[in-house]
Amino acid sequence: MLIEIAVFSLEAAIAAFNSGAHRIELCSAPAEGGLTPSAATMRLARKYVKIPIHVMIRPREGDFCYSTKEFEAMLLDVAAAKVVGMEGIVAGILNPDGSVDEERMALLVDAAAPMNVTFHRAFDMTKDQDEALEAIIYAGCARILTSGGRQTASEGIEKLAELVKKAGDRISIMPGSGVNLANIKNITENTGAREIHLSARSFVPGKMEFKQPLVTMGGTVSIPDYDLQLPDEKAIRDILKLFI
Repeated sequence: MLIEIAVFSLEAAIAAFNSGAHRIELCSAPAEGGLTPSAATMRLARKYVKIPIHVMIRPREGDFCYSTKEFEAMLLDVAAAKVVGMEGIVAGILNPDGSVDEERMALLVDAAAPMNVTFHRAFDMTKDQDEALEAIIYAGCARILTSGGRQTASEGIEKLAELVKKAGDRISIMPGSGVNLANIKNITENTGAREIHLSARSFVPGKMEFKQPLVTMGGTVSIPDYDLQLPDEKAIRDILKLFI
């Protein structure tokens, strides 16, 4: 079982590597579901992390219908990831009707080579997952990160099993969303998936001693301004032990 950990900073990437994770999905902006990290973060992650790194290529928050200029930015980010030696990228582009933008995904796949491409959870926003599966395979992607069209992988476990069966050896189906120590064995055993994605996120107090009580930087308290979001190294090690 390949364990992929989603991280949102350089320090988080190093922590996931130190925990024994097999692969990292490197992102920024956890509150937005993950956006493209900076070129500097990519470069330093490659310097300090000695396992495969897949980089999120998502230029903004919101939906997955991108303008011509946004797609141009995605191609430039793909080029930046290739220059620093990333092993893969993570992306997803949809049409307004909820289908996969097969043409532009194929262009991303070509631009990314020899890096491989994961189609992310934009897949769960498609109108027809069976149709989307075939389009993503045709575009040349290596895997799909999905919760089976439900909020969590546990809720979508039946669809995930169906997708794994339909995909066969043509593409890897990687369950993700809400995966943790308590449910990971159930998800893997009942879907037949060979890769799985989680964040194992924890919040660690930052170094600030003074904390301004009247202001939040993002206008929300869902992610504390003064805490650092890092993977729980012990939880990752405990998960890895399940598959020994």
